[in-house]
Amino acid sequence: MTQTSETSLGFFSTLVKFIQEGGPFMYVILVVFTVGLAIAIERFIYLHTVKIKNRSTWDTLFPLLRQGQFRKAYQLAQESDAAIAKILIYGFDRSSHTDQHDEIEQAMEEGLMEIIPRLEQRTPYLATFANIATLLGLLGTIMGLISAFTAVSSADPAQKADLLSASISVAMNTTALGLITAIPLLLVFSILQSMTTQIIDSMEMASVKFLNTFKHSPKTGPE
Repeated sequence: MTQTSETSLGFFSTLVKFIQEGGPFMYVILVVFTVGLAIAIERFIYLHTVKIKNRSTWDTLFPLLRQGQFRKAYQLAQESDAAIAKILIYGFDRSSHTDQHDEIEQAMEEGLMEIIPRLEQRTPYLATFANIATLLGLLGTIMGLISAFTAVSSADPAQKADLLSASISVAMNTTALGLITAIPLLLVFSILQSMTTQIIDSMEMASVKFLNTFKHSPKTGPE
């Protein structure tokens, strides 16, 4: 237990020293990482919740649709706050005014277009923050190198090599932290994009199943 505590303290001390030696750009990169992480967590929870609600709602409504119980399905859809239920409501509402399946499909697509921006909201920021972190890391390194060469120019010739290597090592800290920040953010961005695409595809498939079930049912819409 004592050895583990010492290891943890040693790692923490090394991390603090690494950040302090990197200069002010290190703190800016940490802010970018913190904001990006907060967005990633919020988006993951939101998308995961939408996915679960959609699956639960569809598992409840689809059997009713197959049995031709459109009135009951319509009522349950109105009571649900799932995204897929809102799309079906668009279809139900349009079906009460027309039997043209193209018009019903367009209404459901309209509902999908309203939902997609909510699913994609803030996710693109992660890619932007990843790029910003990388650029900040490079900028911090360049500024550090400028300071290093300026300081070394007036140093003793015998110490120039040691001072320059030490200064360059410290200056590279910002590039390292920028990449450490950017790589996870890009990975999370890809994961969230994949989750969003899966949710959109599932809602499009549900719309197709709804239209096919509706087409082959003697029922023309909710009453």
